[in-house]
Amino acid sequence: MSHALPIQSITATALLVGLGLGAGTAGADAASTLVIKGRGFGHGVGMSQYGAYGYAMHGTPYTEILQHYYTGTTLSTLQTGSEVGVLMATGRTSVSVTQATRAGAVRLDPAKTYKAIGDGTGGVILKDGEEKLATAAGPMRLSAGADPVRLRGSSATGVTDGLYRGAIEVRPSPVGGLSIINALGLEDYVRGVVAAESPSSWPGDALRAQAVAARTYALTTDAGSADDGYTQYADTRSQVYRGVAAETAPTDAAVLATSGQIVTYQGAPITTYFFSTSGGRTENVENSFLGAAARPYLVSVKDPYDKVSPKHTWTVRLTLTQAGKKLGSLVMGSLKRISVVKRGVSPRIVSANLVGSRGTTTISGPALRTKLGLMDTWATFSVVTTTQATRRAQPRTAPRAVEPRGSVALAATRLQGRVTGQRHAVWLLVQRGLGDGRWTTVAEVQTTRDGRYAATVPGPGVYRVRTGALVGPNVRVT
Repeated sequence: MSHALPIQSITATALLVGLGLGAGTAGADAASTLVIKGRGFGHGVGMSQYGAYGYAMHGTPYTEILQHYYTGTTLSTLQTGSEVGVLMATGRTSVSVTQATRAGAVRLDPAKTYKAIGDGTGGVILKDGEEKLATAAGPMRLSAGADPVRLRGSSATGVTDGLYRGAIEVRPSPVGGLSIINALGLEDYVRGVVAAESPSSWPGDALRAQAVAARTYALTTDAGSADDGYTQYADTRSQVYRGVAAETAPTDAAVLATSGQIVTYQGAPITTYFFSTSGGRTENVENSFLGAAARPYLVSVKDPYDKVSPKHTWTVRLTLTQAGKKLGSLVMGSLKRISVVKRGVSPRIVSANLVGSRGTTTISGPALRTKLGLMDTWATFSVVTTTQATRRAQPRTAPRAVEPRGSVALAATRLQGRVTGQRHAVWLLVQRGLGDGRWTTVAEVQTTRDGRYAATVPGPGVYRVRTGALVGPNVRVT
């Protein structure tokens, strides 16, 4: 089902946003709300995880799910396994492990806790209490054979405590200190990814699609360099990996059922990007990862079952001042509006203009998403501005009553304003606050083609205009 964020009344301070309402507005203040309506969660390229869930719920096998999101691809099977290095932490002064049985050729007691530290010259020292057990000029591997090793960590050390298959590799970091890497087989790695990326309660075909995508992604991406010793991060910079803690019976079954399977295009494995929620359509890779080359298997496709996601649709409301602060020095003067210049197929934003009081700057869609903290680049921007229409401001010699927090004091019983970012005239509900968080509609008014509106309200109070999820600021009329 679709879901929008809870409606909030976020208002501006006194701010006139180029309404051009004429001489009749002399002395009037204006309140403005930037309303951002969006869809999806993530970068939009490749497989939508909620979309895959929806397909699986409708009985689609995982092979067809993968072929839908990765256009023109087929499944192939790896002939041999490979090892994955996952960076767990870097720049650390030490790391502690238990349940390890070997450090290279040195036997260890799995009941003991051992500590690895740097030797100051690019090597690693393993200690049992104060006793030095082993040294290595480069990487040191701590393993327990077929059993997992426990990595001892805490928020203070920046290391995630838990059990990890394969080996814990400790090596000098290029940025100083030590890098902590979990080196393990590809299939064991995928076991630690699938349940961290998809709920284990999801249908088997959704989990199998996730397993194949995770395996192929690990095979085709490299987060480090040849000397770093790792190919994947343990977080969303690559794909989320939690080791043994993430493993469940359903996800393990999905990994086993698809063992060795990868997505290929014309015989070669592809980078199987995936993300949470598409909003109804995925995007071409070159429109989301700016500078990336177009790929025939990473193109926009319809995603009809993505509506099951709680982030299929969403709404964010900010004052223009709040949005301007988030955008910082990218805005010339004070922010007036955000105008989309180019959209992709879905239609996610490729580039947009930030229109300020002293000029316009251009920003990419991904950068705009990051700056404003949006879930996705599939977004539209509207500014709802409301002001009183009066020829003479109310004298301010007499004390005023205490006003609701966030409202703007005005001086007449007629409101006017403008809604920008809409493609056509819209009907607005003019609503009056009842003082307990509830609102009652007192009038309806249609905007002109350029978004202007005017309405008479029945006496003093706090008012707003709205149409669907597009809600304007609170304005107090006295």
